[in-house]
Amino acid sequence: MAFTPEPGAPGETFLLRSMKIAAVVSSYWFISITMVFLNNHLLDNKDLDAPLFITFYQCLVTVGLCLLLQLLSSRCPTLIDFPSFKFDLKTSREVLPLSIVFISMITFNNLCLKNLGVAFYTVGRSLSTVFNVLLSYLILKQTTSVRALLCCGVILGGFWLGVDQEGLGGSLSWTGVFFGVLASACVSLNAIYTKKVMAAVEGNIWKLSFYNNVNACVLFVPLVLVFGELGHLARFSRLLEPSFWAMMTLGGVFGFAIGYVTGLQIKYTSPLTHNVSGTAKACAQTLIAVVYYHSSKGLLWWTSNLMVLGGSSAYTWVKSLEMKKVQQVPKDGDKEKLLPLGGAESSSAV
Repeated sequence: MAFTPEPGAPGETFLLRSMKIAAVVSSYWFISITMVFLNNHLLDNKDLDAPLFITFYQCLVTVGLCLLLQLLSSRCPTLIDFPSFKFDLKTSREVLPLSIVFISMITFNNLCLKNLGVAFYTVGRSLSTVFNVLLSYLILKQTTSVRALLCCGVILGGFWLGVDQEGLGGSLSWTGVFFGVLASACVSLNAIYTKKVMAAVEGNIWKLSFYNNVNACVLFVPLVLVFGELGHLARFSRLLEPSFWAMMTLGGVFGFAIGYVTGLQIKYTSPLTHNVSGTAKACAQTLIAVVYYHSSKGLLWWTSNLMVLGGSSAYTWVKSLEMKKVQQVPKDGDKEKLLPLGGAESSSAV
């Protein structure tokens, strides 16, 4: 989708550009934090234990929004700029390996959020960077500098300290930690496979999102049936209430929107600034969750969060310095390496 005028457009004043950047960053924070709390509310429903169906429905909403935006773009091209594409079975098959990783990522991500809650979610899902380094070496044979490895060590230390402190507080869910580790691994695999299949969709991120979510909807159907979630839905007392479906649809809309505002934030700032903003957002998200749920956390618990966030920020900074040494002006391919491994948030949940 288009967002005009372009950053740094001729005649644009510093104040106007600053206001645009502030609006974009604020939108990213609001949508990302709201999406996490909204998903936690849906997944933490004691009367409905159907995380796979919830995730399936949100993927379905994304597909619907892609089709709607295509229609609006064809009718009002001056107002909405969205790529036009038709479903192609060959392209769908080429994207399928990524889609399998994608549904694993968002499913494990939601199960982690369901079991750990929002306050510990940042720490529970903190190993994405570590897995990125490990899998890049195993799959792509890419080595990592000592300084970057030290940053990963800080993240690992923060993760283990956080698990220890959450356990001492009596609120630790080992199931949630397990799903968090799996989600982190899948986030890294998702980034690697995304680069591999991008050529199949002509480098168009919205086209990739469409095929990914179409495949995900198909793949989720047998999973929902096998795990007996249709029975849970049939017994759910609020199944026919409009408010329930409104919340479900809103979760899907926010999942779609996070991909857009993430792209906007990178476009109007930089990949490095985006990662710093994401780290600060995660810190604010944790603070809001602790206050909202009236939790009492000790000094070491907060230290674990600071270690995770500090290690992640330091890793981004180190990698950016290393890329500047390799090439004075980074190319688009270099910038991609600084993009967040999530989203999960995208669709998902960052």
